[in-house]
Amino acid sequence: MRPDDFSRLELDLKATVENYRYFRSLLEPSTKLLVLVKANAYGHGAVEFGAMMQRAGADYLAVAYPVEGLELRRNGISLPVMVLTAGTDFFPEIIETRLEPSIPNLYTLKAFVAHLKEKGLTDYPVHIKLDTGMHRLGFMTGELEELADYLRHTPQVRVKSMFSHLCVAEDPSQDAFTLGQIDLFQRNTQALANNLGYMPMRHILNSAGIERFPQFQFDMVRLGIGIYGVSALPGKELAPVASLKCKILQIKRLGPGDTVGYGRWGEAREGTVIATIPVGYADGIDRHLGRGACSFSLNGHRVPTIGNICMDMCMLDVTGVPAQVGDTVTVFGKDPTVVELAQILDTIPYEILSSVPRRIERIVVR
Repeated sequence: MRPDDFSRLELDLKATVENYRYFRSLLEPSTKLLVLVKANAYGHGAVEFGAMMQRAGADYLAVAYPVEGLELRRNGISLPVMVLTAGTDFFPEIIETRLEPSIPNLYTLKAFVAHLKEKGLTDYPVHIKLDTGMHRLGFMTGELEELADYLRHTPQVRVKSMFSHLCVAEDPSQDAFTLGQIDLFQRNTQALANNLGYMPMRHILNSAGIERFPQFQFDMVRLGIGIYGVSALPGKELAPVASLKCKILQIKRLGPGDTVGYGRWGEAREGTVIATIPVGYADGIDRHLGRGACSFSLNGHRVPTIGNICMDMCMLDVTGVPAQVGDTVTVFGKDPTVVELAQILDTIPYEILSSVPRRIERIVVR
């Protein structure tokens, strides 16, 4: 059985390149571009997507956890990789594979330096995380003097970059807060650089920030959801990269009184025709999309869900629509888009994309 004979997540290489070029066009030629491939590249497949970004010319990749970076290295990804949540348990592996940890506090920094001393290493690249208002991870303003003093006397590391994270860059109603974050970032990074005696790279813009505040791109930007096809600008349509597709397993004709699925929530009418497809909530199809809450694409038609979403399957009402076993159903992609499904679920596209598990085959479509 070929992967496309069952369920698969198709990655559109052309769409990826289009999105990459769009965001690159918003940047100065000297600005570096980091692409986030954490959470299995937002569900797209970290190895597959990391390889595409390496070929496209990205300057950096970033992952959340060390194990994600190790996977990239095992699969031949040689780009610099920042680990955003390095923790302290994987420092030997980080050093061995030349991953670059984000450092959010002195405890983590000192623990990492201890490992570097054991190996006799100097000038190892690290990335200093500054808290400018997200209040999640990072050094607060009052902690920078102590940080700078420690770094000046610690040859084991060299600060490759200083960065922070915007928390409402996509929301025009909160632009005052965003600009305040950027202003604090400018002041704190300048003060830290003055104490260090050199200026590391600086980056604060995420995807929304690149589109809405390109004047603050500094030395590098971090491209996340935008590369996967979701824009922060109203009316701006980016090319969706991922399309979740599967094939019909079985078709049944039902009659009055027949019900569909767990809980008997799907009620048939005279002549109701249903199709069963091999994706369920274990494949990222949220249960709240069942009972007709959304519809998928089949042969140029929209067909609603019927009954509850099962773990590995769901059923569609294909009454009046040409359909046969083996026909392809598009759960999301160009139609419907992941943005549409997110609106139905009152969530964000990130959650839907990152919920597609590894058991769904990723296929790069050229």
